[in-house]
Amino acid sequence: MTAINQSGWRPTTPAQGGNAAPTFTGNKALMLEEPLIFEIGGSETSGVEIAPPATNVNRLGGLARSAPIGLPGLSEPETVRHYTRLSRQNYAIDLGLFPLGSCTMKHNPRLNEKMARLPGFADVHPLQPIDTVQGALEVIQQLAHWLVTLTGMHSVAMSPKAGAHGELCGILAIKAALEKRGEGHRKVILVPESAHGTNPATAAFAGFSVEDIPADADGRVDTAALKARLGPDVAGVMITNPNTCGLFERDLKTISEAVHAAGGYVYCDGANFNAIVGRVRPGDLGVDAMHINLHKTFSTPHGGGGPGSGPVVFSERLTPFAPLPFVEKQGDHFVLVEEETAQDHHADSFGRMTAFHGQMGMFTRALTYILSHGADGLRQVAEDAVLNANYVLRSLDDVLDAPFAASGPCMHEAIFSDRGFAEGFSTIDVAKALIDEGFHPMTMYFPLVVHGAMLVEPTETESKATLDQFIGALRSVAERARAGDETLRTAPHFAPRSRLDETLAARKPKLVWQEPETAAVAAE
Repeated sequence: MTAINQSGWRPTTPAQGGNAAPTFTGNKALMLEEPLIFEIGGSETSGVEIAPPATNVNRLGGLARSAPIGLPGLSEPETVRHYTRLSRQNYAIDLGLFPLGSCTMKHNPRLNEKMARLPGFADVHPLQPIDTVQGALEVIQQLAHWLVTLTGMHSVAMSPKAGAHGELCGILAIKAALEKRGEGHRKVILVPESAHGTNPATAAFAGFSVEDIPADADGRVDTAALKARLGPDVAGVMITNPNTCGLFERDLKTISEAVHAAGGYVYCDGANFNAIVGRVRPGDLGVDAMHINLHKTFSTPHGGGGPGSGPVVFSERLTPFAPLPFVEKQGDHFVLVEEETAQDHHADSFGRMTAFHGQMGMFTRALTYILSHGADGLRQVAEDAVLNANYVLRSLDDVLDAPFAASGPCMHEAIFSDRGFAEGFSTIDVAKALIDEGFHPMTMYFPLVVHGAMLVEPTETESKATLDQFIGALRSVAERARAGDETLRTAPHFAPRSRLDETLAARKPKLVWQEPETAAVAAE
């Protein structure tokens, strides 16, 4: 058995493969080497025999293929094994902790998946007659009710497909409200340094000019600087709360009051709502619009092969400008309101965000998550997420620089910097070494306000035992970075592929497969 030193790091030994003789296959026991699919099967063969067509009449006009497509021919076992082996080289939430900061990569309860696959939800079609989708519309209406209740807002648009799409929805509603007031000249959106990077991109996409608001020494919005910039040209502010430094913006209510007094609106990026759900209602803080990533807070497949969903909640001031469609209950019947007249409560809607009604699978999963947790369970989600993040922060702040540790507890994520590493060592060395430890690296170099940032969000679904293992691994790697361990520069050593020349890969990527002889002729 390999000895473990005090830091918990297991040194490389021949038994782990560090100095072992290479194998004929390139495999390392169950870590199977897998070539490209083009290297397995030749283009001159086929895994399936297909009889030639009875006629050679070409009905493709000038679009017929003029040369062989060049795809490899594989048998069914070869094909299945190829993709199964590739899947073994992937990291997944079902394998271990996903510590990405600002991403909320938590376990997705299988109950949610079971409900989403029920007939009537899994096979629903957006063009079905309304009478045949009453159950689906009721799910949308119930979820909308809970989103409004949990946020303390007035209404919600369910159709936006993801976070950035929701941001655009909120900003377009603000733009429509300003134009209705005859104040289309307000063209400036203020975005704090601690906001998500999509915020300024969204504002610019909607036709606004973006101006930065600095952070104070504690990593929060410089409220005095924001107030000083307010004026007749300011349309509003986009503020992330909790922010990207993992801190709660405790002056948000004061900021909202100042922005409203100056004639602007407050957009809150709700991507981190998981940290405050059941604890804080953004509507009580003066927020006018906020998107909610259902694929984060309410546990749908974020990063796991499913589409996102970003409903946007609105204050009463912005409700008339919210997009269509929306579900409304009329008597015992649910209807989908897709057109409004001047007499209706969405008379000034800016229009549609998408062709249909939103992501039904995401709605079903999110409502299942809410109902199965209940009010007390959702509150515990936030409390446990914050507890886990602070446990990570305080367990590592003696070996990793935590720039905002002195400002009090963090919220959902812990942030560290590369300060204290030996000369020449950086965040990427730590991240690559974590791969050898069996963990997906945390978010690196973001937010930009922290040099060499390492952002860790453990979420509420990780146990203390899992966190202790991750903390031990990160502590070990950090100690090696501080000591100048040269083996970090070439990590990972145990992954299917070693460290790439990332500059060369970005500047001269090989995007098209060429057979070796073809490549050799081309080189000559």
